[in-house]
Amino acid sequence: MTDSVTKNATAKNAATRNPAKDKTAVASEGGMDYLQSIPHKVVVIYIPLLIFLFVLLFPFYWMTVTSFKTNEELHAYRGLAALWVFEPTFENIRFLLFETEYPRWVWNTMFVTVTATFLSIFCAVCAAYAIERLRYKGARTIGMLIFLAYLVPPSILFIPLAIMVFALGIFDSNWALVLTYPTVLIPFCTWLLMGYFRSIPYELEECALIDGATRLQILVKIVLPLSVPGLISAGIFAFTLSWNEYIYALTFIASAENKTVPVGVLTELISFDVYNWGGLMAGAMLGSLPVAILYSFFVEHYVSSMTGAVKE
Repeated sequence: MTDSVTKNATAKNAATRNPAKDKTAVASEGGMDYLQSIPHKVVVIYIPLLIFLFVLLFPFYWMTVTSFKTNEELHAYRGLAALWVFEPTFENIRFLLFETEYPRWVWNTMFVTVTATFLSIFCAVCAAYAIERLRYKGARTIGMLIFLAYLVPPSILFIPLAIMVFALGIFDSNWALVLTYPTVLIPFCTWLLMGYFRSIPYELEECALIDGATRLQILVKIVLPLSVPGLISAGIFAFTLSWNEYIYALTFIASAENKTVPVGVLTELISFDVYNWGGLMAGAMLGSLPVAILYSFFVEHYVSSMTGAVKE
C-alpha cells in the first residue's frame, strides 16, 4: 500500500513539473561551465579583452613612440612602419627638460594639485560628517544641493571667480588655482564621502559618546578609519581632476613660468601653425606618469571603494 502511494505521488509530481524551471535549474547548476572550452573562452573573453586593451593603450603607445622619433622620421610617411621607431632619439626629452620651463610646470602642477586635493578632502570630510552624522532637519536637502553644485560647468564659474581672483590680488600665482579648484572638487568629494559615512553604524558613535568622546575624537578615531577606501577614492578623483584641469589654469595664469603642465605644453610648444609634435608627445608622456603611478599604488583601494559604493 505504501509503495503504491509513493508511486502515485511521484507520478503526480512528474506530471505537474514545469519544464522551464527544470531548464533554469540545469543552467544554474552548470553556471559558467560553457566557458571551460577554448573556443568559447576565445570568443567571449580574450577577443573582447584584446580589443578593449588595444583601444585603451594605443594612445599611450603612440605618445611614447612619437616622443623618441626625430623630426625627419615624424614627417616621413611610411605606412604601418610609422608604428615603430627606427632611429630613436632623446632630443625631444632633452629639449623639453632643458630648453623649456617644463620642470617648473611640473612643480607648479604638483604643488597646486596636492594642496588643492588636501584642502578639498578636509572640507569634504567636515561637510559630509556634518550632513550624515549630526541628524538635523534639512540635511538631505543640503547634501543634494551640494551635489547639484558639482553639475555646474566650470566654463560658467570661471567668470565670477576671475573677479574674485583679481580682487584678492592672486592673479598669475599658484594660489589662484589652489583656491579655485576646490569649487569643483569639494561638491563631488562631499557627495562621495556621504555614502561611506552613512554606511557606518550609529551604534559605534553612540557608544563613544556615552564613554565621553567628543565629536572630533569620533571623527578621527572611528569614522575616518572606517572610511579609508572612500577617502582614497575621493583623493584620486581630486588629484586627477586637478592635475588635468585646463580652463582655470589658462584663465588665471599668464606668465610662462607659472603655468601648469596641461597649459604650458599646449601654449609654449606651439608657435603659430608650427607644432613641435616630439615635444608635445614627450610632455604628455611625462605629465601622465604621476597619475599612472598614483593609480598603480592605490588601485586595489580604489576598486574596493567603488565596490562598496555599488553595494551601498
